[in-house]
Amino acid sequence: MTIAERLASELGLKQWQVDNTIALLDEGNTIPFISRYRKEATGELNDEVLRTFFDRLTYLRNLEERKEDIKRIIGEQGKLTDELSLEIDKAEKLSELEDIYRPYHPKRRTRATVAKEKGLEPLAMEIYLQSTKAESIEALAAPFVDADKGVDNTEDAISGAMDIIAEIISDNAEHRKEIRTMFEEKGLLCSKAATEEDSVYRNYYDFSEPVKKAVSHRVLAIDRGENEKMLTVSVFCEEEKVLEYLKNAEITNSKSITAEIVASACEDAYKRLIQPSIEREIRSELTDNAQEQAMQVFKVNLKNLLMQSPIRGQVVLGLDPGYRTGCKVGVVDETGKVLDTGVIYITHSEAQKEAAKVFIKGLIKKHNITLISIGNGTASKETEIFASGLIKEIPECNTKYIITNEAGASVYSASKLATEEFPDFDVTQRSAISIARRVQDPLAELVKIEPKAIGVGQYQHDMNQKRLGEVLGGVVEDCVNSVGVDLNTASAALLGYVSGINMTIANNIVKYREEEGRFTSRAQLKKVGKLGPKAFEQCAGFLRIVDGKNVLDNTSVHPESYDAAKSLLEHLGYTLLDVENGNLGDIKDRMKDSNLKDLAEKLGVGVPTLRDIVEEIIKPGRDPRDSVEQPLLREDVMSMEDLKPDMILTGTVRNVIDFGAFVDIGVHQDGLVHVSQLSDKFVKHPMDVVSVGDIVKVKVLEVDAAKKRISLTMKGL
Repeated sequence: MTIAERLASELGLKQWQVDNTIALLDEGNTIPFISRYRKEATGELNDEVLRTFFDRLTYLRNLEERKEDIKRIIGEQGKLTDELSLEIDKAEKLSELEDIYRPYHPKRRTRATVAKEKGLEPLAMEIYLQSTKAESIEALAAPFVDADKGVDNTEDAISGAMDIIAEIISDNAEHRKEIRTMFEEKGLLCSKAATEEDSVYRNYYDFSEPVKKAVSHRVLAIDRGENEKMLTVSVFCEEEKVLEYLKNAEITNSKSITAEIVASACEDAYKRLIQPSIEREIRSELTDNAQEQAMQVFKVNLKNLLMQSPIRGQVVLGLDPGYRTGCKVGVVDETGKVLDTGVIYITHSEAQKEAAKVFIKGLIKKHNITLISIGNGTASKETEIFASGLIKEIPECNTKYIITNEAGASVYSASKLATEEFPDFDVTQRSAISIARRVQDPLAELVKIEPKAIGVGQYQHDMNQKRLGEVLGGVVEDCVNSVGVDLNTASAALLGYVSGINMTIANNIVKYREEEGRFTSRAQLKKVGKLGPKAFEQCAGFLRIVDGKNVLDNTSVHPESYDAAKSLLEHLGYTLLDVENGNLGDIKDRMKDSNLKDLAEKLGVGVPTLRDIVEEIIKPGRDPRDSVEQPLLREDVMSMEDLKPDMILTGTVRNVIDFGAFVDIGVHQDGLVHVSQLSDKFVKHPMDVVSVGDIVKVKVLEVDAAKKRISLTMKGL
């Protein structure tokens, strides 16, 4: 089965879809471009399926490459047979392939290689084959006694032979496959306390769970506990069962005088060689699977966070709370332009608190501030209380506030990017500005931060950082291209995520804009340094120009389809001016009178592309995030002391993890809705019910003020 055939089978795709998608990827097309502009070729595969496709394609190609390497190495040893070559070809996993290769892998100096150097391999094979006619083991081993080689007696000879046999048994790919299956099906993941002190890992001080049922967040917690020297971890599998299997497989003549030696070699092979190796593999596989699951959770959370609805048309005051260094202030206008900055002290003396009130009231009236964005870090509660009280004192201003997840703000504010963007402001001021801008356009601001620094995951620092970066980077790329980017206002950081644009080209676009003025058409992109025909093809459809020469430049219609769009309008009795003025009210009704397939063929495009063109020209500049529920704005504040059991509140989902969801209910400490409390029906995973950014109704179950824990439920609401 070829790679393409295997992909079609595994992913449930038609062969032509797979063949076309592989060809498009190999031509250097990006996933967002293929997903949006090559729907006819792929059968309308979305970006998520395409990323799964790409990952699997990469794995299978690496597997094939490794197979060829192994064949070459074994061939150079003169040991590659037709049977072995076929066995290598049939391997479906890298682990299976490495098991087959194990006997031929150049080994470091082992007990078996030492024994072979002493000339004991013939003795080992005679014992292993169990067909000797010798009267005793001693008689069989006597000819191999040689003091010059370090074999002083028959016991030495037999011991060395056993080492060779143990390695032969250990290197048997079938044995390893069978034993690995036993570990996977019957094994237990166990953890014990490595210390007498209490810790967050107390639940794992005497813990066991079937390997095949191991839950990802528990695996990651155990891994971290082991790394912090708080836990000792093992994978247990019933030894008697494994040894019974090995002995049944290896002892072919139980009446032979060598059968007992082979049995002892089986035990040695398992305890010394196979068991530690399989345990490492199982642990590694559990960790890899747990990390992949955690990354998928992080991925969905990040997408939902990035795709939150922007709060447009607001002048925003950003507050980055703090105790000792004060609360940093940043004011931005409706476009994100910085209007004012400052520092206030609301947790010090009453005099300073009053001065802070006067300062903020002045800013609100001076800039007509309509929204206050408060970071949710240290001193957030005190800042929220301050803001809520201040708002009540100036009701005529109609100002509201919102608590904003400030994760990564400090990372951004100290970055090279922030320094270049705001050279005249210090680190603390940049942070306040970022918190203000986050509510205006979460996507545009959050792309400036390394995705893993945005706090919507779990155990992200314990994961394979390269793989995590790839997964999250793909999410950001898909979100940016899904929304589209204003070519005349986007930062280089945002442009860098656009299909076909790297950071060099992104910086060149900004430079061109600064030197030549705003872009008036997408065609001008061809004048940007390093942006060649392929890059133009990949990026043009994702870049928007508001109030440009051609209204189609403010849609996701690709320039390659402009002629088709104009012909469609002409066919239906419209013009580009009608598109610009929004006069296409009955275009969908007119489309019903047309045979889409025939019309698409006439226009030289596919039916999916034709549908997309219609959707875009109906509403130029549309933003898919506008359909998402607006964030929750607040006017009043609560504390944990105000919470009582059965109290019903409205909150915002801040994070979704394997065992539940954390909800901001306006008391600084997020409450946990355990997976068992998310719905009256059975919930397999929290993400089936809630997403980051959702506005939900919750009921208070329990409040533990000492431990700062709030238990919530969504049942019955």
